[in-house]
Amino acid sequence: MDKIYLTGYTGIPPRKEISKVALGSEERVPWEQSKNISTLITKLKAEGFSIVSLEQDPRSIDYKTFKPKPQTALIIGNEVRGISKQLRDRSDSIIELPMHGNRKSLNVSVAFGIAIYELSSRLK
Repeated sequence: MDKIYLTGYTGIPPRKEISKVALGSEERVPWEQSKNISTLITKLKAEGFSIVSLEQDPRSIDYKTFKPKPQTALIIGNEVRGISKQLRDRSDSIIELPMHGNRKSLNVSVAFGIAIYELSSRLK
């Protein structure tokens, strides 16, 4: 992971809530705020990034079978609403974590942790 882009109403450092849970990582992991995710996607695509959404969708593929490119940007959605159809349509790929049970839902930070660990381990 080279950089985190914070979009929308996501909190940005410095904030005591972030510092409390990040334990100093907010000072070591490069990040950038972008108010408009659509503009950010356009910029990243122009730089050669593959845009990948982590979301349940009829077009989703299992994250375990996905082959990330060296320049991959992973979009993580809103905790409740997920990733909009408009953003999923602009994605080069949509991946999901297969789940069992009635709700088929994970906390977004847990889903991100699982996905980024798996995808980054394939790039080494």
